[in-house]
This record gives sequence, structure tokens and C-alpha cells, in this order.
Amino acid sequence: MRYTEARMAQIGDELMTDLSMNTVDFVENFDGTLEEPGVLPSSIPNLLVNGASGIAVGMSTNIPPHNLGEVCDALTYILKNWDTFEDITTSDLMRFIKGPDFPTGGLIYHHIDDADTDEGSLLTAYATGRGKITMRAKVHIEEMGRGKSRIIVSELPYQTNKSALVERIAYLVREGKIEGIADLRDESDRQGMRLTIELQRGADTSAVLAKLFQLTPLQETFSIIMLALVNGEPRLLTLKQALRVYLDHRLEVVRRRSEFELARARERAHILEGLLKALGNLDEVIAIIRRSRTPDTARRNLMDALKITEIQATAILDMQLRRLASLERQKIEEEYKEKQKLIAYLVDLLQNPNKMRAVVSDELDNVKSAYNDPRRTVIVDGTAKVTADVVDLLMPQEKTIATLTVNGKVARSYELALPKVTGDTDDPPRAIMETDTGQILYLFTDTGQCATIPVQQLPQAHTPSEGTPYANLCGFKNSERVMAAVCLSPAQSDGFLFLATAGGEVKRLRLNDLPGMMANPFKVMDIEPGDSLGWVITTTGNDEILLTTAQAQAIRFKEIDVRPTGLGAGGMRGIKLGEGVDKVVGANVVRDATHVWTISDAGIGKSTAISEYPTQGRAGMGVATMKLTEDSRGVAACFVGKPDDTIIILTSKGRAKTVRLGSAVSGRRSLKGDYIISVSGREVVVGVASVQKAQIIEAEAESA
Repeated sequence: MRYTEARMAQIGDELMTDLSMNTVDFVENFDGTLEEPGVLPSSIPNLLVNGASGIAVGMSTNIPPHNLGEVCDALTYILKNWDTFEDITTSDLMRFIKGPDFPTGGLIYHHIDDADTDEGSLLTAYATGRGKITMRAKVHIEEMGRGKSRIIVSELPYQTNKSALVERIAYLVREGKIEGIADLRDESDRQGMRLTIELQRGADTSAVLAKLFQLTPLQETFSIIMLALVNGEPRLLTLKQALRVYLDHRLEVVRRRSEFELARARERAHILEGLLKALGNLDEVIAIIRRSRTPDTARRNLMDALKITEIQATAILDMQLRRLASLERQKIEEEYKEKQKLIAYLVDLLQNPNKMRAVVSDELDNVKSAYNDPRRTVIVDGTAKVTADVVDLLMPQEKTIATLTVNGKVARSYELALPKVTGDTDDPPRAIMETDTGQILYLFTDTGQCATIPVQQLPQAHTPSEGTPYANLCGFKNSERVMAAVCLSPAQSDGFLFLATAGGEVKRLRLNDLPGMMANPFKVMDIEPGDSLGWVITTTGNDEILLTTAQAQAIRFKEIDVRPTGLGAGGMRGIKLGEGVDKVVGANVVRDATHVWTISDAGIGKSTAISEYPTQGRAGMGVATMKLTEDSRGVAACFVGKPDDTIIILTSKGRAKTVRLGSAVSGRRSLKGDYIISVSGREVVVGVASVQKAQIIEAEAESA
């Protein structure tokens, strides 16, 4: 094929919306044979959203792309504060527009213009129309074992060519300007970009990164020049001016569109008035038409008899006989009333600037809801100096909420807000963790395997169910069942992981025995046949553990009763299970908790003070924690916390319900409780999900 064919995306139609309504002026094309719009009506702020780059005689422009939702929010803010527009500052607008949002993602670092001020180049660029920012690739480190590691590049700076980047790195390695690189591979596929830079054994990772950022396009400078044509004249625009120019354009489009619609509505109402007059004098109209020799004579006679215009008379003559029916007359009357309402609305709209701005605001909201997508580029405060601080080089540390769903999807939130879970949630969360983008997410399967994912690499989603299957981000297969998740800092070495199985086995593992980022899964616990790993929690080294079984037994013991073992080792007895079908249904750290919350598979729950559970040695049967009812087959889950804590109840049909710990009936261990969630048929409660609070674990001295 000689020419590439392409179909315009749906959002492309928004550029030409209302083009046929005389909303913009038309000009002659290059040879004067056709006419084309001088500017498009564009219901999307295309110049800021898509950006622009070009050069002409004595001038150039370089406007970066921005996030559609952020630009719409800034425009709406200006519309709401139209009367005080002069008081709006660039900082006010940057509360909405954080900065450029490049389609390739990556990071943006501010240049600091003056060491004595906090003003960065991004603020300067938006305030003056010119400035510089530093773009950097998004990278992370994966440990390969035996002293080897590799650098993974997942996002590139804007307009960076991947092939040219690979050639540049290879050239620098051959010339000896970058040392420590053993292999370079492009592993990109449909799942996304992945450029692997494998390092030699013992290579200084931070030094290699520093050289890569310094000598390759992994770090680039973007010069912002917000030059645009305004009414045919080139103008250097500030962010505030660019937004105002677009709003003025949209207000003009709305005005001309409303005038066009008003003219059409009045024309139609005028014709309908004539038709209604004719229908009101139907016999006379028929007689006039029958005795007229020509259409022109009939037209003149109708005009004289009914006192109507030529246009109305023509419409009467063109009217089909079927419109003489009573139902057709009713339709004409209804259409006439609708046109009168439309005319009144349009007249009022054109006379009221506030209402016109409200129309523009509503249209911006519609565009945002239809086409908005998540921000891809991360804005980092501070300079982008190349240092040996690996954490600072790799990623900005932003607080976030990481989630793992029942169906195995992982994600992180846009804001530091807990996900909302409703009864009709199709994929409720199994684990919710307060964390930051500098940490590592450890996923644990029922077979005792563990895989790692940088929190920074988790896709951002509005709800947990919008996440990505974990198999797309780590070495696990889709068939493996992830039962637990923990977020830890790469620098975290104090403290322990406490692991518990459904069969009552427990294990304690030192955090400093955990590897960092690993490309392949590794074993953390040897699981006996027929058993499965179910809980992984962090401890300080001097905590107490509470295990709960399906037969309503609970045991509380000190974690120091479980001696630490290494990776791959098995566990030891934590609780003695009852006869018949019994299993562990909950493993919790007591720490500063005040109550034990227990729920049966029938949805009956209750809360009991933690003081009613005596501390004893591990491997016993413990004490009774709940009186089971006849319609219950056993305890489904247990949670230890405070009355203000919130948990999510999960059922076998995928339903979820959020409840507060203090809302349950409170009583002694022997109490059976009351219904907290209604289940029907074969539906049963299968577990609970709670929020893992972000914390720094400080190891405490263990007693002998």
C-alpha cells in the first residue's frame, strides 16, 4: 500500500464539534478553490493537551502535552472565578495542572532557578511562557543473586527513540566510557516497554546509573516555549493567558452556536405558526386552494386571507394531506411549544454571560468524564542532580495505597484514600496496604513461593478491580494463588515476617534474610502436602500472635516462642487443631489492639476484649473464642484491632461489605454474637480484608 490509512479516533470528532453551526469563520484554502475553517471549534483544549512544536523565521514554539482532566479542572476553576480572574495566580492554576504529562510517562524534575528561593523552572515557565525541565526515564533495580543485578528501564523521556538509546549505550560501553555493563537487551512486548541493562558481578549500581543519566538520553532537558498564534499574531503566553484565550474562544463558539440555533428555531416556529393558522381555518384554506388556478395565485390568496408571510404560505401549500389528521395537528402544536421554549432559553442564554460560562463548564465536564485518563508522568520536586543515592535516582517516594484483589489484580491508588468497596463490587480487595512508591510489594502464594513488584510499577487505578493481574508484573503464573501481600522498604532490615498456614504451622523469618527485587520467584517456607500458606504479617520481634481456628478456638502466644529460620525452611506447630475438619482462619499481631473481632461463615459476628485471651505457650489448643450456632459450620475469619478500625467482609459469591469493628455486638468469648452480613442459600463468609498500616519496624531485644 502506498498510503497509510487511518481512522480518526472518537475524541478527534470533538475538534470539529458544531462546525456546521457557523461557530467559526471560513477562509479560502491555498489555491482559493475551497473554503476551510480558520480555526476549529474544538471542545477540547487541544493546544495544551496535545502540545505543539515548530519553528519559523525568527521564532519557535515548544508546548508540552498536558493531562486532559487537569486542564479541564483548571479551566473550570477560572470559569467559577471569572469576576476575579486578575487575582488568579500561576500557583493557583498549578494546584490543578501539576505540570506536563507526556504520553511516554517518565519523571520530571524541576530545575531550581535561584538557590535563594523555592521557585522552580516549572512555575517560572508557566508564569512567563519560557522555562526548562529535566525529563528522566523511570527505572528500577532487580537483584539476580550472587552479587549480580540489572537495571530495568520501563518508561522513556518524551520523544526519546528506544533504538537510538540502545545504540548509544552500546557505543559508550564499547568505548569504555561506561563500565560495569555485561549485557543489554530490549525485552519490550505487548505488556509494555522493558529495556534490561544487566550489570557485571560486583558493579556499583549507583555509579552505572549516574553515568547512564549523564551520557545517554535516559535524562533529557525539555525547553518550554509557549508561543502560539492568537488572532493571527504570534504571542508568548503564560499558562493563565493560554487558558483564558481558550475560554474566550469557547465562549465565542457557544455564542455563535446559540445565535445559529436561535435563528433556526425562529424560522421553524414561524412556519409552525402558519401551519397552525391553516389548521385552525382548514375549510377556508381548502376553498382558497381549490379556486386558485396556479400555486402562485393560491400563495397570494392565502397570504391575504390569513395575514401570513410568503414563507408560511409556501409551507401550507407544501403540507401533505396526512398532516390534516388530528394527531398530526397535536404534533405540530407540541413542536411549536418546544420551539418557543428553546427560543426563550437561547435568548436568555445570549443575554446572560454567567449562563454561557456555565454551558462551557458543563461541556468541559462532559469531555473530562468521556476522555480523561490517568496521569502518566510523575512530577518530582527538587533538582535532578546525578548523585550516588540510588533511591533518589530511581523514583520519587509518594505515599499511596496498594491493593491485591481476590481475583489476583494489583494496583495503587491515585490519592492517599482507602478504596471504596460496595456490595456489588465484582472483585473485592484481599489486601489493602498503606505504602509509598519507594517500597517493594512482596506477594506470597499458598505453596510458600514469593515474588516481588516495585510499588512504583503498580498501575494506578480508581478501584482495586481496575488493576492488572499480578502475573503481568512478576514471575508468577496466573494459575498460582496469591494469598498474602506485604509492602516493605528495600532498606528495611530490622524486624521479622511471621507466616502461618491453614494447617496450624508457623514460621518466623528475619527481614534482612529477604532478598530485594528479584526477577524470579523464591521460596520463603516449605509447605507440607495438603497444607497451604495463608497469612504473612510483619512483627517487631517482641510481639504477641493470635491464631484462630474454624472450630472457634484461639491461642495467644509470644512470637519469640517461634525461633527464626532461613528461607526455604519449614514451620513448627503454632496451634493444635481440633478433630475432624478444622483449619486456621486467622493470624493476627496483638500489639496495641484492644478487641478480637470474630465472624462465622453464616455472617454472625461479635467483638471480645483482648484481655479475655490469656497468653500461653504455642502448640496448644487455646481457648474458646465464639459459640457457634446450628446454621454455622465454623468461624470464617478473625481480626484483631480497635473499635474504630474498618474491615471488609468477603463472601463466596464475591460480595463485600465494609463494617467498623465497634459496630459488632461486644461480649465475652462464649457469646455467639449477632448477624453482621446477610447470606443466602449456599453463600458463606470466606474471609475479611483489612488495612495494613504503614510503619517502620524497629527490632526489639528478644528475651531468652
